[in-house]
Amino acid sequence: MGNADVLRTIREAEEAAAAAIAKAESEATGIVQKARLEAAESLQTGRTDSEAEAQKIVADARAAAEKEAATVSADGDATIDSIHNSGKKNRDKAVNTILDAFRA
Repeated sequence: MGNADVLRTIREAEEAAAAAIAKAESEATGIVQKARLEAAESLQTGRTDSEAEAQKIVADARAAAEKEAATVSADGDATIDSIHNSGKKNRDKAVNTILDAFRA
């Protein structure tokens, strides 16, 4: 081989190496972009899942509170009815007691 052949072979090897480096850099960039995209998707999925779980917890707590409020309200209504009925029963006695006090 002559000097020209050796120089041409070296030049071709350098060009092949430069092409391989460019291809590797391009592939590395693609891998990094894909990883970033997957990370963003994973983060968004995590946020969505945690938000859904938080909404479920709030809905469950609200349902429990509404149930408790309904029970307390029903108990209060029953107490009010009892007081009202007791007042009706004692109304005549109270009127007679007051009238007797004025007559005496």
